[in-house]
Amino acid sequence: MDAVFRALADPTRRSLLDELFGEDGQTLSALEARLPMTRIGVMKHLRILETAGLVTTKRRGREKLHFLNAVPIRLVHDRWVSKYAEPWAATLTGLKTRLEEDLMEKVFEIYIKTTPERLWEAITDPELRSKYSFGVCVESDWKAGSSYEAVHSAAPAPISAGENLEVEPPRRLVQSFNALWSDDVKAEGTSRVTWEIEPIADSCRLTVTHDQLREGANDELYGGWPMILSGLKTLLETGESLTTPGSLMYSEASPAA
Repeated sequence: MDAVFRALADPTRRSLLDELFGEDGQTLSALEARLPMTRIGVMKHLRILETAGLVTTKRRGREKLHFLNAVPIRLVHDRWVSKYAEPWAATLTGLKTRLEEDLMEKVFEIYIKTTPERLWEAITDPELRSKYSFGVCVESDWKAGSSYEAVHSAAPAPISAGENLEVEPPRRLVQSFNALWSDDVKAEGTSRVTWEIEPIADSCRLTVTHDQLREGANDELYGGWPMILSGLKTLLETGESLTTPGSLMYSEASPAA
């Protein structure tokens, strides 16, 4: 977390994050035009933000797009802020993004000290998944073209459902995503979630991309990812479950033990 605090200490870097908070997925040229400094200066600050994990990038054709990564902010929140100011910090996860063709794309990145195989198991095993995903487990045979359902013992119907579009264990999983927990999110239709696992020394870089979202989509569709990924990291590195606001979603309705 030291790198995150050092990155946030500079007002220019905070300004860059503010720009990405307002409009995610920007090129270097777009960010340069918004700040009173040279292109090289902007590049140096972006490099520090990338090193801290606060900014992640994706190539689209010949362009390199920069995204604000909310996961490190969520980790800081979980460790330092939640017990003091949960209502204030929770606003950091309600990010708004606008990309071309009136579609939104959210990109989340986290480093976890584990193996690709163990990480894949945590994503696809129903019992493990429920420990960091608000008590929700995902049931599927994990074959390309097959369906999946996310269910919770206290919910009368599936929480979400979709199709496994690409299944390449233990590196890549692409799924269509239909939120079903309320009429508001059902109306958003189908989006897409991509899980990408890349081994880095004794750890893995996990990138989750939630895209094909309509511009202005209900933030309930993607706002929980920072909490889910924080819980996944905690589970695999410590064996413990992380208590988050989302994990308490069905606590009152859950049957007594």
